[in-house]
Amino acid sequence: MNNTENKIESQQPLQGAGEVIIREAIQADCPRLMELVHELALYEKAPEEVTVTLQHFEEAGFGPNPVWKAFVAEVDGVVVGFAVYYIRYSTWKGSRMYLEDLIVTEDMRGKKIGKLLFDRLIREAKERGFSGMVWQVLDWNEPAINFYNKYGASIEAGWLNASLSREQLLNY
Repeated sequence: MNNTENKIESQQPLQGAGEVIIREAIQADCPRLMELVHELALYEKAPEEVTVTLQHFEEAGFGPNPVWKAFVAEVDGVVVGFAVYYIRYSTWKGSRMYLEDLIVTEDMRGKKIGKLLFDRLIREAKERGFSGMVWQVLDWNEPAINFYNKYGASIEAGWLNASLSREQLLNY
């Protein structure tokens, strides 16, 4: 499949009306995905933390060495949600799916779109033979925690996140 061709993977009736289409993201989706990234950052109270440009986002997903893959949920020709992941390697567990973001735009929540996206991720992890799937959830995000608990997810305590910014890397 090329970067501009939509490949519908599944169509499901939407609670209320219409249908939701779950498909792989294509490069043409990137501007809308970035809008949703900004919406998520606002929800997570960190809008200033989004520093990636659209050009970098597109290159990272659809350039010569893509590092992420995404599934989108589309209703009436509009992307209303997406799940982006990449492969991480654990020396203890092997190749695992790392779910970076799962978002459904606010006015479309409660219609099972997040479930359709998450179920598609689980199917992808099985098909690709990953040893598991991991992600982070903010400790105050009760709706997300409740969603993941419905899947029997293990939500671990005791790990602290560590990072170095681009500036820190350059200044070292």
